[in-house]
Amino acid sequence: MATSFKTHPVSLKDLMRDCHEGKLQLPDFQRGWVWDQDRIIDLLASISEGFPVGALMTLDASGEVAFAVRPVEGAPPPQRQLEAYLLDGQQRMTSLYQCTSSRHPVITQTSRKRPAKLHFYFNIRDALSSNGARRDAILAVPEDRVLRENFGRDIQLDLSTAENEFRELHFPIDRIFDAQIWIQNALTWALKDMQARQDHMRLINEFSMRVINNFTEYQLPVITLGRDTTRAAVCLVFEKVNTGGKALDAFELVTAMYAGQSFHLRDDWKSRRERLIKQAVLADVQPVEFLQAISLLYTKGVREDAESDGREPPAISANRNSLLQLPLTAYQLYADRVEKGYLTAARFLYGLKIFRARDLPYQTQLVPLAAILGELGDQWENDSIRQRLAQWYWCGVFGELYGSAVESRFALDIRDFGRWLSGGPLPQTVMRADFREERLRTLRTRLSAAYKGVHALLMRTGAEDFRSGQPFNQAVFFDESVDIHHVFPEAWCKSKNVKPEVYNSIINKTPLAARTNRIIGGVAPSTYLARLENGGERIPPIAAERLSAILQSHEIDVSHLKEDRFADFFDDRRRRLLKLIEGAMGKPAVREDLAPPDPDDSYGDDEREAELVETAESMVPG
Repeated sequence: MATSFKTHPVSLKDLMRDCHEGKLQLPDFQRGWVWDQDRIIDLLASISEGFPVGALMTLDASGEVAFAVRPVEGAPPPQRQLEAYLLDGQQRMTSLYQCTSSRHPVITQTSRKRPAKLHFYFNIRDALSSNGARRDAILAVPEDRVLRENFGRDIQLDLSTAENEFRELHFPIDRIFDAQIWIQNALTWALKDMQARQDHMRLINEFSMRVINNFTEYQLPVITLGRDTTRAAVCLVFEKVNTGGKALDAFELVTAMYAGQSFHLRDDWKSRRERLIKQAVLADVQPVEFLQAISLLYTKGVREDAESDGREPPAISANRNSLLQLPLTAYQLYADRVEKGYLTAARFLYGLKIFRARDLPYQTQLVPLAAILGELGDQWENDSIRQRLAQWYWCGVFGELYGSAVESRFALDIRDFGRWLSGGPLPQTVMRADFREERLRTLRTRLSAAYKGVHALLMRTGAEDFRSGQPFNQAVFFDESVDIHHVFPEAWCKSKNVKPEVYNSIINKTPLAARTNRIIGGVAPSTYLARLENGGERIPPIAAERLSAILQSHEIDVSHLKEDRFADFFDDRRRRLLKLIEGAMGKPAVREDLAPPDPDDSYGDDEREAELVETAESMVPG
């Protein structure tokens, strides 16, 4: 059913009264007031000349859609029953209310973005002048209504009393809707000079007709959405009209809807987040992601109920619209389960040697992972289930499937994984994941999920630190500041004219402790291996066989490093890493048709190196 609405003009004076009494209020998802004094002056100037300032949009508050509300900033506590939500026009209504209908100073910002408490005045003479712009006739003065100069030592303009306002012919805009009282007092204020008094009377009367009347007679077009408007329609409409501000996310909108049912979602999320972020890998979990995981479980349950009843099953979904339709009862039913799913996900990821949020290949993949684990409960501890979960996870990482259009993939994941465990077909994420051999050459930074995946996979399959020989468990990872570093050091590669796009590839990188990386420095691998074998100050020697085994744990042939044969190392490790990835994904990679390297070829052969660099460059996507 189409959303009903009507458009009608409403006087500015009536709108200000509705704001003051609380009949018109803001949904609590509306952000705070942010206009500075220049924008306020432009708005006041436009209305003073009768120019249009745009339409407002409201929602009839008598319908089923209920939001937590707050008064327009500066307005007193509500005195009347709420009649309408203000969806579009917050900045204009707040500016106008504070300027015209409140005796308190307007809390705003200067043109230099400094906090300020200001009162606004019309300079009556300037407002009536045909030589200047109307905005130039509007003056912002400090909270005490005194303008100062010379670093505050001298008074430039004192408007702190009504008599001074009369004398200086400056009209306080906060009296615009009861201007007659101010005008009567001004006209009866005694000036000794009769001619000056007559000039004042003439100017004030003319100002009343040409400026004040434009405010008291001003009307704004108001689009009122009917009481039959749905939540999703309200939020979509608000998003479309809110082009001037920061886009709202679904969590803020759902927070406002739940508040209308006396549930404080923001407080609930805060306490849950405090528990989640104790796990370093969950440090960046966002509230919208938490809602998405809940939506996956809720909509899956709704779909299964419909199927069992023979009804048309709705889609499993975690998109924005499904979040806006998420009932409070669904949140309360699934929130604990999803929180446990996230905490279990942290344990699962630690097992894959992913310890920090910055090392997560995809933050987004946490959503279906938490939902799946929330649904599995303690079953995830079964070895065969963990193995399948790991295969699904690595396929998502190395297939690079969670970079875009993720919401539809979330739905497939939660649908497919349980079926797979029950003997059904492979999940779509596993079936559609492909890793191309040439991709290894182009993985160079943390911006790539597969780059971080290789880093974790090496630690997962038993890589040990070059210096200490320790495997990279959680304690070693954090205590030793483990990160991914070059095998053939960058400085050495530059000295041999190896191009950055080659030596920065993940093929030439591996996890190492910070201290180990400092020992390696920028020297040739043959040099730092000798240093490790022979030992030195506070560096115990490592037997050659043991060092060879450590390098083997990184999928590195020690002979290539001892002889500084970069090209042979690069080709050999590319093949080794590819097998590692294929094992994790449980499926073969898409391989290149390249001739195997010549085992007698050495790095010293300039033609061989040039060929390697050229091949690597040709594999970079355009």
